[in-house]
Amino acid sequence: MIAKLLGQTIFFFKEAPRNLPSIFKQLSDIGIGTLPIAALMAFFVGMVLALQTGTQLALYGTQEVIGAIVGLSMVKELGPVMTALLVAGRVGSSMAAEIGAMKVYEEIDALKTLEIDPVRYLAMPRMLACLLAVPALVIFSIIIGVLGGGLISSVTPAINVPLSVYFENLVRAIGYEEIFKGLLKAVVFGGIVAHVGCYVGFKTSGGARGIGQATTRAVVLAFILIMVADYFLTRLTL
Repeated sequence: MIAKLLGQTIFFFKEAPRNLPSIFKQLSDIGIGTLPIAALMAFFVGMVLALQTGTQLALYGTQEVIGAIVGLSMVKELGPVMTALLVAGRVGSSMAAEIGAMKVYEEIDALKTLEIDPVRYLAMPRMLACLLAVPALVIFSIIIGVLGGGLISSVTPAINVPLSVYFENLVRAIGYEEIFKGLLKAVVFGGIVAHVGCYVGFKTSGGARGIGQATTRAVVLAFILIMVADYFLTRLTL
């Protein structure tokens, strides 16, 4: 069933021009709605990473490379994974609850009666929106995280790395290959969040209690699949 739903969703991508209002609405909910908390999360993750790593490097007099370490960590791992987990918790649960409520209260059956395919109407716009919004959120989170790391590196006496040195090492370490790997993870993770949220929503039953259980199940399953996918993508792109 889960593979069948994925195939149907991809098949209906060709209908995207007919569903632009719904896609734009999902983009707004996923992207713009997540920006503030993504910025807060990324800023403090970048600061903590720089503080923890920089103080240890300073013991050996190699703190100048902190920019490269923070940049690579944010681009290849922390940016995509932390943002995807945030989106899964905020958006994936919402998708499961919304579609689950429609399933429980027979609104999906009503769509079928009106000859409206539920996958085209509900799953496809959410999948496309996640595939576009999550990479954009990852890029935003990486930038904020790098800025947070640079701030801490420059103002912490134990590290004391000027911003010019920080960004010089960062730019030297990050190439197009690293950026591609990070964005590839972002696209895959975005697809996982949308697909899991929609699948769990379509399988919901049992009234209000079932909707609550579906919400929890969608978040847990998305978290697990994101971490598993992260491992295999890391192995494949080494």
